[in-house]
Amino acid sequence: MAEKRRPLLGFVGKLPSGTAAGNSGKTHCPLCRGLFEAPRLLPCLHTVCTTCLEQLEPFSVVDIRGGDSDTSSEGSVFRELKPRALQPQIGILCPVCDAQVDLPVGGVKALTIDHLAMNDVMLESLRGEGQGLVCDLCSDREVEKRCQTCKANLCHFCCQAHRRQKKTTYHTMVDLKDLKGYSQIGKPILCPAHPAEELRLFCELCDRPVCRDCVVGEHREHPCDFTSNVIHKHGDSVRELLRGTQPHMEALEEALAQIKGTSSALQERVKAVATDIHTFSEGYIKAIEEHRDKLLKQLEDIRVQKENSLQLHKAQLEQLLADMRTGVEFTEHLLASGSDLEILITKGVVVERLTKLNKVEYSAHPGVNEKIAFSPKEKAGLCRGYEVFGAINTKEVDPAKCVLQGEDLHRAREKQPASFTVLCKDATGESVGRGGDNVQVTVVPKDKKDSPVKTMVHDNKDGTYYVSYTPREPGTYTVLVCVKEQHVQGSPFTVTVRKRHRSHPGVFHCCTFCSSGGQKTARCACGGTMPGGYLGCGHGHKGHPGRPHWSCCGKFTEKSECTWAGGQSGPWSLLRTVAF
Repeated sequence: MAEKRRPLLGFVGKLPSGTAAGNSGKTHCPLCRGLFEAPRLLPCLHTVCTTCLEQLEPFSVVDIRGGDSDTSSEGSVFRELKPRALQPQIGILCPVCDAQVDLPVGGVKALTIDHLAMNDVMLESLRGEGQGLVCDLCSDREVEKRCQTCKANLCHFCCQAHRRQKKTTYHTMVDLKDLKGYSQIGKPILCPAHPAEELRLFCELCDRPVCRDCVVGEHREHPCDFTSNVIHKHGDSVRELLRGTQPHMEALEEALAQIKGTSSALQERVKAVATDIHTFSEGYIKAIEEHRDKLLKQLEDIRVQKENSLQLHKAQLEQLLADMRTGVEFTEHLLASGSDLEILITKGVVVERLTKLNKVEYSAHPGVNEKIAFSPKEKAGLCRGYEVFGAINTKEVDPAKCVLQGEDLHRAREKQPASFTVLCKDATGESVGRGGDNVQVTVVPKDKKDSPVKTMVHDNKDGTYYVSYTPREPGTYTVLVCVKEQHVQGSPFTVTVRKRHRSHPGVFHCCTFCSSGGQKTARCACGGTMPGGYLGCGHGHKGHPGRPHWSCCGKFTEKSECTWAGGQSGPWSLLRTVAF
């Protein structure tokens, strides 16, 4: 018996919403609401009276596992890979959680008896002064005493008879009222195969309790021991499984809390803003009241707009999930039930559909946030002739209005940082004045689109974002700038990366030898000298008397790129200088 996905008949026998049992769930049936009578434990661990279960409407399901499969393990479905004959199976739905329950061959009465529930029923009956308890022997009179040796509830007449028999003369009898403080007073659990024998032993091979007659019969030569000797081992294994289950409960609870997060945060924020608006409006009479009403109407429009966006996002995700679930269910059914030829015929359609579904892009995060703020000090113009304050701030970035600024937008140098700034604006063209937006920048070479350049985006927290990157080699690059997954104004654009700027190895100054007309006493700022006692250096730059220039290449502009190729063969090669 295994809990499965609910079939289309999920409404059959299900309890109305909100009927979850409280403390009475240990002793009262969730269907008839009365004390349990012959309670049966379902695989979903809910307990229901045998009679109530028999009244549920059964339905037929198909068991692909075969008649000899273990109905207590859902995992056995996957052990047999070759096709087998489809076996009819009768099932019911749990009236509490709607889980599907496959009935064993013996029907409802073959389900496990919940002895713990029976014990709780007896304890509750004792607390009610024995009302509802009848004698275990005559099944007619009310109970007065209990035989602790036989664990039987007896009326006054049967109690006297019990004492008169030799075998039971010395059994301990206890008044019913003295048992109210007990936690375990259940009857002995008898063997279903040998009703006269109590289940005291446990067969390790068959993994179930047995009696003495079972040990000498069906379970001969099986490893058996008293339940008191093996309970520690089996109890520890159950506790270990319980410890492994509890973290999953916590994770599921946290997941459910996150699902409610966005909607709840939006509602709470709306309430908070509404409270701020009401507080601010109390000081103004009709003018402020009118202004307040306008603000509340605007807030409601914002709430409707954001909730509509949330619902649209939800609908899109639900549709995608439904499409994927349809594809998965059909594929699983095909692989489990289809013949080899059927699988091969259908394979193309299935592969194409699943491949298409796997490529669908979707956002796991809501596209709408709860960012709504009330600015009480912001001027809101005149209302009935009064100057009023207070405005709702929900500025959202409009990618079409965002602009790019910077000197390096369309040119850069290899292996040198290039940068520009993204200015985020709203639909009216005004700066949003805040950060936190999803700005994505991608820089890729046109001839190597699979090798993007690493980019850094710094949020300035004022609606602007500083973008920097360093191209590795010259060429043409494409830059894509997106906000909220949409291109901003001017994106994409191209950047031409030139070779790295060559700096000057020489000195930018005026050659003293040239500018002084060859005077020996004229000093040079670089500290070099010429042979013959000249204090000024001679760089051999013809036609440069008295004009500042670079000593390495002769260029007149201080901030320029050096064109000196090096060596002594070039036209601007330096004369030998002597250290001063």
